[in-house]
Amino acid sequence: MQGSVGTVQTEQWSWILSTLVNWIWAGLSWIVAWQAYVFGWLFSGDSFWIIAGKFLLLVPPAAVLVAGVWGTMVSLYTVPFRLGRAGSLLTGLLMSWWDGLRMAWFYWAGLVRFLVVLAGWIWGLLKLGVQLIWGMLKGAVTSPIAMLDATSRRPGVPWPAFFLLVIWSAIEATIFTFTLRPTMAELLADLTGYEVNPVFLVPILWLFLWLLIAGSFACIQVLNDAIKSRQFGQIAAMIAVEFAVALFEVLFLYRELVDAITPWLAQQGFQLGVFGTIGLALFAWVGVRGMTWFLFGRFGTPALIGLLGRTALGEEFAAAHGGAQPGLEFWKGPINALKAEREWFKKEGREVFELMSLPILQLLAAGFNFGVVLITGRPHFNLPFRSLDDVLASTPFAGKHAIEGSP
Repeated sequence: MQGSVGTVQTEQWSWILSTLVNWIWAGLSWIVAWQAYVFGWLFSGDSFWIIAGKFLLLVPPAAVLVAGVWGTMVSLYTVPFRLGRAGSLLTGLLMSWWDGLRMAWFYWAGLVRFLVVLAGWIWGLLKLGVQLIWGMLKGAVTSPIAMLDATSRRPGVPWPAFFLLVIWSAIEATIFTFTLRPTMAELLADLTGYEVNPVFLVPILWLFLWLLIAGSFACIQVLNDAIKSRQFGQIAAMIAVEFAVALFEVLFLYRELVDAITPWLAQQGFQLGVFGTIGLALFAWVGVRGMTWFLFGRFGTPALIGLLGRTALGEEFAAAHGGAQPGLEFWKGPINALKAEREWFKKEGREVFELMSLPILQLLAAGFNFGVVLITGRPHFNLPFRSLDDVLASTPFAGKHAIEGSP
């Protein structure tokens, strides 16, 4: 008898529980079909761009909507068990729906704001690029003029004359390299018994000639300094050295140029002998050296000698300006500019991160609030977030784990 009563009670409880489960599932099953329809429509389209646009604009708000429906329906089934706290539960649900709708709107507004700011950045970068290119072109045209004007009005190192001296020596070395290359190749072939590769001969010959021509300017400078200081022994020594240098350049360099015009002179009825050829070559050397010396050689040669000897140049100019150290001033400006740019990039990077993060974080918080309302009866996050600091401060352990200054 007792066994039959227990069997009847068990069957009654099973019927009650199955009826309750069926009743609850009848209220929730439609959500499964509905959310499948919503997400199926969101992830379908005729092209990739339509699907991407739906994913960017509609999927996050739709996810919050689905979370809100699930949280609301499950919360309504818990009303009979809350014992007087149903009012706070309904208030929390209403506030969560209000926050969800606001955050969806703020999400779309945040996307528009980000696009507007991005367009402004792109426009600013384009303007900056145009300004840099224009400034570079303008500087390329005006800087040599400004440099020449500044160096002509202020004492110091004559850089224009120095560079002209270097360039002129390179031009002469190039001309005489092509003039002497056959002779040097034949001479080296006779000495070594092998034909020299022009790829190796030309650079070595060019460097040798450049040093020779620059050295001839240095000899003139040393001779000029000896004459000014009236050091007669050095004057005689430098005259002998300069004569040897001139004779070497005349015999091996300028004579080749005179030989090039000898056929033309022969057509005009002039026959040059040995002394005539050497005299004309010496006349050409004196003319070229005199022209280049008085134009830039007398200004650029001391700078070249000082650079090779590592002696200070322009000390009078530095003393007149308070003994400033140009090396430190040269690096101080770029270093300060780099520090300022680092701070600017850090600030702009934080702003970009906020513009990209806050809209989606606010939607996640709105969806999370529905789950918190189901458990506690009230939302956890106070929306909207105004900065990333609000996001860090909104977690229960923010005071323990938040890193000061973290983005």
